[in-house]
Amino acid sequence: MNKIDSHQHFWKFDPVRDSWIGDTMSVIQRDFMPADLKPILDKHGIDGCIAVQADQSEAETDFLHGLALENDFIKGVVGWIDLRAADIGKNIEKYLSYTRLKGFRHVLQGEADRALMLNPQFMSGMRMLKRHDFTYDILVFPDQLGYTYQFVKTFDGHRLVIDHIAKPDIKNHNIEKWEKGIRAVAQYENVYCKVSGMVTEADWYNWVLDDFKPYLDVIFEAFGAQRLMFGSDWPVCNVAGGYQQMLSIVKNYTSKLSVDEQAAFWGLNATRFYKLD
Repeated sequence: MNKIDSHQHFWKFDPVRDSWIGDTMSVIQRDFMPADLKPILDKHGIDGCIAVQADQSEAETDFLHGLALENDFIKGVVGWIDLRAADIGKNIEKYLSYTRLKGFRHVLQGEADRALMLNPQFMSGMRMLKRHDFTYDILVFPDQLGYTYQFVKTFDGHRLVIDHIAKPDIKNHNIEKWEKGIRAVAQYENVYCKVSGMVTEADWYNWVLDDFKPYLDVIFEAFGAQRLMFGSDWPVCNVAGGYQQMLSIVKNYTSKLSVDEQAAFWGLNATRFYKLD
């Protein structure tokens, strides 16, 4: 069974640029590079990964793509581009030769305008991504799922994926509004979902496996095993336990799936979605 970690990050830590990594996250206030991740992937039998942007700059896209060209286990890159730029078409064209660049992402969860994804310029940029067959990772909080529904409805047929199951408030066991929103989005067959990042939405130091089960039940019922993919969110997951702990949650839950469903979840879906070699 080929296994892909569909969501992780690399960075050379900069306290100004990476100010989102505050003192409560001191464990990840350092560099994280391919040489740090490769032994972890090998230990857990993961064959490759997708490197996702953490900084909103085109320099980030170049940085990650350079790492991918130097490290075969980085199968694809999700970079950043200014979707609202007037010259978005020209900007995208320069990336067509980036062989490992599969798609793009914007940190929508951090925007003061919670409906930024519906901004006309943003939507215009999205149409350019679709035209050139680039994927788009949707990073939102539950309060943005209503806007997300309108967004994905507009881009039927475009390969879209929800990051971190839309970051429900697992710590406080809030599920109803998130569940309603995520089920609505899941109606669209072109939308996938990454089972990733959950530990950082739970109680970092006191979570137990049962905390995640209600959310996983919803996700697997709404999307089905054919539109879900594993992602570690390494190294961010280190603030709430680490790679092995994140993996244990998902392995425990998916052990009940059929062999075909497990193969889809652990690798085939990510390979198909990102069109990996």
